[in-house]
Amino acid sequence: MPKNIAILGSTGSVGLQALEVVRENPGNYRVTLLSAFSSYGQLAKQALEFRPEAVVIGDKGHHDDLVKWLSGSNIRVYSGIEPMGGLLGELNIDLVLNAIVGYAGFEPTICTIRAGKDLALANKESLVVGGQLVTSLAKEKNVTIIPVDSEHSAIFQCLQGEEKKDLERVLLTASGGPFSGHSKEELEKVTIKEALNHPTWNMGDKITIDSATLMNKGLEVIEAKWLFDLEPGQLEVVVHPQSIIHSMVEFIDGSIIAQLSNPDMKLPIIYALAYPGRKRGTIPRVDFSTLPPLTFHKPDMEKFRNLALAFEALVKGGNAPCILNAANEIAVKAFLSKRIGFPAIPEIVEQSLLKVSYIVDPDFEGYVNTDTEARMIAEEIVKDWEI
Repeated sequence: MPKNIAILGSTGSVGLQALEVVRENPGNYRVTLLSAFSSYGQLAKQALEFRPEAVVIGDKGHHDDLVKWLSGSNIRVYSGIEPMGGLLGELNIDLVLNAIVGYAGFEPTICTIRAGKDLALANKESLVVGGQLVTSLAKEKNVTIIPVDSEHSAIFQCLQGEEKKDLERVLLTASGGPFSGHSKEELEKVTIKEALNHPTWNMGDKITIDSATLMNKGLEVIEAKWLFDLEPGQLEVVVHPQSIIHSMVEFIDGSIIAQLSNPDMKLPIIYALAYPGRKRGTIPRVDFSTLPPLTFHKPDMEKFRNLALAFEALVKGGNAPCILNAANEIAVKAFLSKRIGFPAIPEIVEQSLLKVSYIVDPDFEGYVNTDTEARMIAEEIVKDWEI
C-alpha cells in the first residue's frame, strides 16, 4: 500500500523536491494534503497533478482564487492556519512533511503532533523556537520525528542501532558559506547578490542568507540538541567546504561514524519519506577516484558572530532561542530589502537578545508572545542600522 503523505510548504524548495521524489517513486506514495502560503497558482497545479483530498492556502486573500483554479476537481480548499489541526486529524495521513520556512512552521508542527501523525521535519525553527514543548509533546503522543535537514538526517542515520549512553559528541559539518575566507573589512561590503551565491546548496533566499552568516548552522545546533537530547557541550561545528560528509557522531570508545553523499537535499527527503526502510534514489553517486581532498577547520565565531550567539542562546535556554530566531528573521528581511548592511544582521540579533523579556519555562502562548515582542523590538533596532 502507498504511504499517505501531507506536504506543508509544497511550493518551496524542499516541498518541490519532495514532490519530485513522489514522481520518481510511482505507487509508493499518495499525496493526501498540500499547503502553501501565497503561491496559489503553483499550489493549484500541484493539486491537479497529485490529486490530494484537500489543499490549504495560508494567505486567506487567495482562497477564492484557489477555488476558481480547482473548480470541478472535488479537491477541498481551505485557507489560514485554523483548519490545519482538524485536517491533519481527519485525513488518512501516515506522515507529514513540514517544509515551511521560518517561524510560520512552528504551529503546523504542533498541530501535526497533536494529531498523532509522524513528522518529517524540515522546519528547524520548530525546534529552535520551542524544542522543549515539541519534543515533550511528541513523546506524549508517541510521534516519531524524522529530521530532513541534511546534517540532522546524517546524525539520525549514524545513530541507528546505537545506544544513547554510548554517544560522546555530535559534529555538525558546515560548508562555511560564500564568505568563509573573507576578512571583516570585506564582509562590510557584501552585496545581496554575493550573499545569495552559495557555493554548494541551492536553497531559498532566507536560508541562503542564514548560511552566509552561519546562523543556519547555529539554528541547526539548537535543533540537534532537541532532536537527539544532547547537552550543549556535546555539540560541535566543523567547517567542511566540500560538503561530502554531512555530519558525524563520536562514541565513548573513540569511534566516529559519518554519513557521506554528494550534496543533494533529495537524499534526506527520500530517507525521511521511506523511513524506517529505504527507497532507491536518483542522486549521483560519490566517485572516490575523482573526489577532491576533504578538508576541515574550526568556524571563526568572532567573525561570524551569529554562530556564537546561537550557542549562547542554547546555553541560556528558556525563550532565548525563540528571540534569536525572530530577531534573525527580521534582520535577514531587512538585509534583503536593502535597509541594512550584511554586518548589521548579528548586531540586531545580539541587541534583541538583550532587550526582549526572558522567560525561563515558556508554554505555547509564551513562545507566541515572545516571537511577537522580539519582532517588534528587532524592527526598532533595524532603524538604528538603516543605510
